[in-house]
Amino acid sequence: MHDIRFHAAIAELPAAQWDALRPDPNPFVSHAWLAALEDTGCVRADWGWQPHHLSLHENGELLAAAPLYLKGNSHGEFVFDFSWAGAWERAGGEYYPKLLNAVPYSPVPGPRLLAGRHRHSAPLQRALVGAMRSEASRLGLSSVHANFLPEGELGAFEGGTPDQRWLARSDVQFHWHNRDYRDFPDFLAALTHKKRKNILRERSRVEASGLALEWRSGDTLSPGEWQRVHALYAATFDAKGNHAALTAAFFARLGALGRCVQLALARRADSIVAMALFLQGGGVLYGRYWGAAVDVPGLHFELCYYRGIEYAIANRLARFEPGAQGEHKLARGFLPVRTHSRHLLMHEGFRAAVRAALRDEAQAMDRYADECMAHSPYAQH
Repeated sequence: MHDIRFHAAIAELPAAQWDALRPDPNPFVSHAWLAALEDTGCVRADWGWQPHHLSLHENGELLAAAPLYLKGNSHGEFVFDFSWAGAWERAGGEYYPKLLNAVPYSPVPGPRLLAGRHRHSAPLQRALVGAMRSEASRLGLSSVHANFLPEGELGAFEGGTPDQRWLARSDVQFHWHNRDYRDFPDFLAALTHKKRKNILRERSRVEASGLALEWRSGDTLSPGEWQRVHALYAATFDAKGNHAALTAAFFARLGALGRCVQLALARRADSIVAMALFLQGGGVLYGRYWGAAVDVPGLHFELCYYRGIEYAIANRLARFEPGAQGEHKLARGFLPVRTHSRHLLMHEGFRAAVRAALRDEAQAMDRYADECMAHSPYAQH
């Protein structure tokens, strides 16, 4: 029998032991990333995030763990269940708080059930899933959710009695895959003539703008530069009417993560006027945040996509995931891939109603993915 524990802060778990459980170097489930979110005021109860991390122990040894949160709303998740919440509350129920196995503010597929790479990882993953369900029942919660799961963890959510069965949900993101390109022109050569021409035109507009572009490792930025990067991020979020959840203190902390953090910057004279922030790990580049104080045609695509592709090619990274949503990515070399989430609704009738709705949603998502792939930008695919 495992010793099951829940933790109100990631700091309660030793960093080295937590990180040793990661099956790959995905930076978003690293102890340093999760601790930075908690320590700098990005994850807090009044914003709907209360850490409730799960750990399994045996004879005092940490065997498995999962990033887990009690959620007072559905913001910052990117797997949208607002309609479920509304329906349940109209029926007289309380949807929040719910239990969420995910990474805050990060629609990035990656490990959620951390059990290392050894041969006993599958049983440990199932034990984590079982512990989540038991905790939701103990607390009287409406539901448990696991977002952006890797395919290798989906089996841990399968089986069980009818009242223990998780609902499957899928979405589409657009990822770039490295086909051993020698350089950016080699990548362009793989595209159709029309797509190649459009990309070259976009890049030429940015070049003609007079902005100075550079790629920097996060550990080389000065405190003043990090302040400016955060200001651009926050202003761009505010301009779109969104809440900039990541604090200036969090951005200042990113420099300590070393080469894990990368940035594409645009300067006018000595001032940073636009930025795109990336993370890397496990042979993957992840595009995360963008901000700009100038309106230059094509600058967003240049910093967020083309500079990232160049970096991935130069560093022989296998994949570049630029973030959630965005069909415009398709024309720039990113192809549709499926993302996965699993959901356990504790009430039988509610679960049955949502299951029926998800069947229609799944069919629509299949058609959408097929349609996107039919418009691949590659000359051969």
